[in-house]
Amino acid sequence: MSNRSIDPPQDGKDDPRPRPQVAPASLNRARSTLRYTALVSLALGFVPGFPAALAQSFGELEARLAEHPELEAMRYQSTGLRERATAAEALPDPVLSFGILNFPLLDPSFSRYLPTSKTVGVRQMFPHRDARDARAAQASQSAARNDTVIDQRFAELRADLVVALVDRERVAALRALLGARDAKYDELAQIVETEINAGRPVLFRLAEIDVERSDVARALADLDAEADRIRARLTDLVGEAATSPPPPLSLRTWSGEADAFHAVRVARAGVSTAEAGIAQAEAAWKPNWGVQLMYQQRDAPGDDWVSATATLTVPFWADRSQAPALRAAEANREAARSRFSAAARRAAARYQALQATHTAAEAAAAILAQKIDAIREQIAAQLITYESGAGDYSPILDGEIAVLRLEGQIVNERARRDRAVARMNALLVGP
Repeated sequence: MSNRSIDPPQDGKDDPRPRPQVAPASLNRARSTLRYTALVSLALGFVPGFPAALAQSFGELEARLAEHPELEAMRYQSTGLRERATAAEALPDPVLSFGILNFPLLDPSFSRYLPTSKTVGVRQMFPHRDARDARAAQASQSAARNDTVIDQRFAELRADLVVALVDRERVAALRALLGARDAKYDELAQIVETEINAGRPVLFRLAEIDVERSDVARALADLDAEADRIRARLTDLVGEAATSPPPPLSLRTWSGEADAFHAVRVARAGVSTAEAGIAQAEAAWKPNWGVQLMYQQRDAPGDDWVSATATLTVPFWADRSQAPALRAAEANREAARSRFSAAARRAAARYQALQATHTAAEAAAAILAQKIDAIREQIAAQLITYESGAGDYSPILDGEIAVLRLEGQIVNERARRDRAVARMNALLVGP
């Protein structure tokens, strides 16, 4: 289908205004759609800062994310805490001793003096079983808390990955729309120049077009910088500037229970760790036992000796040692409970704030879509008027530029909505 010229109104007079070659509205819309699709495809593949690479599935990116050095370090920490719990159950090492008893200095001998002897001894301490169990329990609770922190941090990093991929697509789409706007400004400038040549006083429009095109150039430069920042973030998360699209996002609904939040589970685990600390402080009141055996050997005729000793600790300085330690453990428990309450409030407030952002973004996108529909109706009416031989073509291009500008705002709002969904999902414990 070829372009056709629009005849001037048949009113007996020639219309001196120049009229550009235009296509019917259906063909113009089809061409606009094809151009936009091509620009989006081009932008997705060749956005500055995003080198061409083989596309990866989001599952592969998640697997890489799970190997992030920060998470690996936390896993090693959990392993160390569990090993510490095992070590806490063990008895302390026995102590071997070697010596000489009652050795005379002026007339050294091992045979003339009855008390003089060579000794070999062994001593073993037996800390109270409750104390060892309490230390092991505290280390195990610390490991369990660290595991919940790992889950929370992985959810946060996953949300960062999704947000980076969403922003990457947003940058590509915005670049495509800005490229389409720049092309429209080329068309509009040609129309205005034709009108100026025909003697119409529209020279100011060229200045307006130059200003708007400079705004487009500045926006493109900002997008280039943002693309570099996104690439750096993706490299930090998964080791390279991934080209995978973001996964399908569905909002998880909060059940209303505080334990549905990662932060609350971490705080609850902190309470359990603090309670284990109280058990350890209480066990410090209980006695620790010890046994010592000593073999004494003489060179002179006669029997050797064997000595045995048992020891028992007494909390004699309890007012200055065990009691303050117990009060400190109780204070730590109350602090952990307060942190639990604060975490529940903060997580709920954060979820509600993100939910408000999500709702506002969806509403804004819907309103912008309605505006686009209204502008397109105006464009269609102006095109009919223009094809009938009356009116100018520049308002049609102005309308198309306005549509592209609104479409860019919709892209931003949808990205804001998707970011909110990713952050909200990261707050909640997954299935």
